[in-house]
Amino acid sequence: QVRLVQSGGGTVQSGGSLRLSCAASGINFKIHPMAWYRQTPGKERQLVATIASDGSTNYTDSVKGRFTISRDNVRNRLFLQMDNLNPEDTADYYCSTRRQGTTFWGQGTPVTVSS
Repeated sequence: QVRLVQSGGGTVQSGGSLRLSCAASGINFKIHPMAWYRQTPGKERQLVATIASDGSTNYTDSVKGRFTISRDNVRNRLFLQMDNLNPEDTADYYCSTRRQGTTFWGQGTPVTVSS
């Protein structure tokens, strides 16, 4: 059974930093691409960042240079370091992976950035 359990997040002032974590189980973590998404009320879930099994990364334009996705293949954990946050980053954040054609999601973590 695949489980993705998130931690971190919270409320921060504009310009501040937060770090999200995602603990994975039930998968061979080191071979799976991982991703972070975010969603605000009434909008579709948006891809924020991805990291491949080889560690290569991609980011949506709005977070480039501010967010860093990383992974620890020993502890089966995914991270998202978010720096220089602004109010537009306010959303629920989700970690995600796919296995055998099925997408799995973490429980979601709220991030609120106040101006």
